[in-house]
Amino acid sequence: MSLLQIASLLIVLAGAFGAVNYFTLKLPSAIGILLVALVSSFAVLALDLVAPELEVAAQVRGIVIGIDFSEALMEGMLGLLLFAGALHVKLSDLRRQWRLVLLMATIGVGLSTVIFGLGFAAICGMPILVALVFGALISPTDPVAVLGVLREADLPKTLETKIAGESLFNDGVGYVVFLVLLGMAFPGDDAHGSGLADAAILFVQEAGGGAALGLVLGWLVFRVMRHIDDPSLEVLITLGLAFGGYELAVALHVSAPIMAVCAGLLIGDIGARHGMSEATRRYVDAFWKLIDEILNAVLFLLIGFEVFALAFEDEYLLACVLAIGLALVARLAAVSVPVLLLRPFRSFDQGTIQIMTWGGLKGGISVALALSLPEGEWKPLILTATYCVVIFSILVQGLTVARVAKRVGRTPELM
Repeated sequence: MSLLQIASLLIVLAGAFGAVNYFTLKLPSAIGILLVALVSSFAVLALDLVAPELEVAAQVRGIVIGIDFSEALMEGMLGLLLFAGALHVKLSDLRRQWRLVLLMATIGVGLSTVIFGLGFAAICGMPILVALVFGALISPTDPVAVLGVLREADLPKTLETKIAGESLFNDGVGYVVFLVLLGMAFPGDDAHGSGLADAAILFVQEAGGGAALGLVLGWLVFRVMRHIDDPSLEVLITLGLAFGGYELAVALHVSAPIMAVCAGLLIGDIGARHGMSEATRRYVDAFWKLIDEILNAVLFLLIGFEVFALAFEDEYLLACVLAIGLALVARLAAVSVPVLLLRPFRSFDQGTIQIMTWGGLKGGISVALALSLPEGEWKPLILTATYCVVIFSILVQGLTVARVAKRVGRTPELM
C-alpha cells in the first residue's frame, strides 16, 4: 500500500472506531478508539483460528507490519504532538512547579530505569545492560497519553501542571537515557560509542542541545510573528516551526522531543501573550487542538493494532504481569523520592504521590522505542512486556485516575 492509502485507511478507521466509542462505550475518545482497535484485533485473531483458510489475520498482519510504527511516531507524529501539548502548558504555572518537574524528569527517570532494569533482570535472567535499556524505554511517562487523560480527569490545576510538565520533559530525558544505554548495551548497532565519556557527551549534546535549539527557534519565530497580523499565516508559521525544528534537531543530532517541548512552551506562553492578536490566539489554539486530537486518535488506533506485530508466548505471561507491577513500583519511587526531597521546603496536595504514581501513563513512545531495538533473543520479550504495560497503563490507570484523585483527597496546595 502507498503512504496515501495507509494514511487514508488510518483516518477512516479512527473515525469509524471513534463513532463506535461515541455511541456505545462513551469512553474518552483516544482510549475508546484504542479499546475498539484492540477488541477488533483479537476478533480477527479469533476468526483466524475458526476459519484459517481465510487468512484474514495474515493479511492484516502484513498491513500492520508494513507501517513502521517506530518511524511513524518518532520521525513523524511525535514532534507535532509534543509541540501541541507544550502550547497549552503555561510557563507561569510551570515555573511554580519547576523544582519537582526537574527532579522527576532527571532523578526520577534515573531511579525508575535502575529499579525496573535490575528488577526485570532478576526476574528473567536478562543481561543487566539490556534490562536497563528496557527500564529506560518503559520509565518515562508518555505526554501524549497523559495530556489526553488530563483533559478528562478534572484534576486540580497545580497537580495537572506537575503531571503535564513532568511528562513533557521526562519523555525527552528518557529518550536520551535510552540512547546512552543502547550504545552501551549494543555497541555495534549505533554510532554513539559505548564508553562512559561518550555517554556523558551524548547526554549533554542531546538534552542541552535540544533545549537550546528549541528556545532559539521559538524566540526567532516569536520575533517574526510580532510583526505579522494574519491568523492563517501565523498558524502556518507555527506548523513550520514544529515540522522544521524537529527535522533540524534530528539532523543536528540533538534531542528533537526536548526541542519541540521548549519551542512549544515559548510560543504557547510568551508568543501567545506578546506576539499574537486575540484572533490569532483563537486560530492557533483551535488548529493545534484539532491536530492533537486527530493524531492522538490515529496513534491510539495504531497501538491497538500493534498486537499483530507481537509474538505472544505462554512463557511471557508471568513476565508481562510482573513487568506491570514492577513498572508501578519504579514509578512510585520516581515520584516519592523527589516529593520527599522537597517536602521540608514546601507543602504538597494530599495524595500527590498516589495520584502522580497512578497518573504516570505509558504510551506509544515506549512501544516505538521497543520496536526500534536491534534484533536479538530478548527483543520479543521486551516488546511483548512493553505492550502489556502500555495497554494496562492506558486502559486501567487512564480510566481510573480521576476516581483515584477523588478518593485520596484533593485539598488545595499550599505554596
